[in-house]
Amino acid sequence: MLQLVFSEADKHALHYERYHHPHPRVQQRMEALWLKSQGCTHEDIAALAGVSRRSVQRYLDDYLDGGLERLRRVPWKGKASALADHHASLEDYFLENPPRSTREAQAAIEAQTGVRRGLTQVRAFLKKLSACAGARSAPSRPRPIPRSKPTS
Repeated sequence: MLQLVFSEADKHALHYERYHHPHPRVQQRMEALWLKSQGCTHEDIAALAGVSRRSVQRYLDDYLDGGLERLRRVPWKGKASALADHHASLEDYFLENPPRSTREAQAAIEAQTGVRRGLTQVRAFLKKLSACAGARSAPSRPRPIPRSKPTS
């Protein structure tokens, strides 16, 4: 079993970030190291933190290599949308030809790019695009002005 000596500052940071870090995976790593700082065995840490023994060892190796900063790192990001490459051209197209419905926008996107997306994905893309009336929130949409009835 690996013997580590944690500074008081690191113990305090581990104690705080195991509940307050914004990313749940980092919270799990901090929990494992906090348990190690309390003298738990690797088997106990794995059982209490809900990870494998190999993950515990990996967290400890990362801590030895780069300290807490290495544990706070989240190296993966989501995939970019297939429509991201066509953002500018679609924005220009929709400014000139505003769609009347999501289904119409879906057909236009498929015709322009060859990428087929579901209605929900098209709605989300249009909201990000902000090029159509549907992207505006209800309070910012133009409202008809009520006309008063002529008095006789």
